[in-house]
Amino acid sequence: MYVVTLAGSPSQRSRSGVLLDIARNWLHAHGAEVRSYSVRDFPAEDLLHARFDSPRVVELIEQVLRADGLVISTPVYKASIAGALKVILDLLPERALAHKVVLPLATGGSNAHMLAVDYALKPVLAALKAQETLHGVFAEESQVQYPEGNTPARLESTLEHRLLESLEQFHGALARRPKPIDPNLLNERLINARWSI
Repeated sequence: MYVVTLAGSPSQRSRSGVLLDIARNWLHAHGAEVRSYSVRDFPAEDLLHARFDSPRVVELIEQVLRADGLVISTPVYKASIAGALKVILDLLPERALAHKVVLPLATGGSNAHMLAVDYALKPVLAALKAQETLHGVFAEESQVQYPEGNTPARLESTLEHRLLESLEQFHGALARRPKPIDPNLLNERLINARWSI
């Protein structure tokens, strides 16, 4: 099981990043191989000029196409997802999320921003042909405490329960995915098949 995570916050210290870190650790602990990206990994010039041939963008596309699932986190700014995250999603090929399960995570100042995931992020994921986009998790900023020194990040208990429940659903959805048929195997079966009419 191979998962790509994409952090949408341009800030080094981010509550949506905290949710993604917890998700990544949970997935590792449950046997998934995880490859992580952040909008900060991409040169601003490449994003500003929508450089599809940027080595970092090409690498992301290759990893997303290989992945079984994607976990995306974003802060909500002015009732929408982070702009840099939208640019990166725009650089993915049209069917980049076909046959993939996606778990969106978002944080915002209040519950008033909750619908940004449904109206700003999910339509983009649908346009990329995501096989299954889970309900996801929205957290108010006050529910997430940054790590301090050796103390790990802490989530308000109901938020922690919702996040773990969503990760269980994500893991289950990944396990249910049909395995793609190796084209070489299919060709061999067709050649060696006994046909009758």
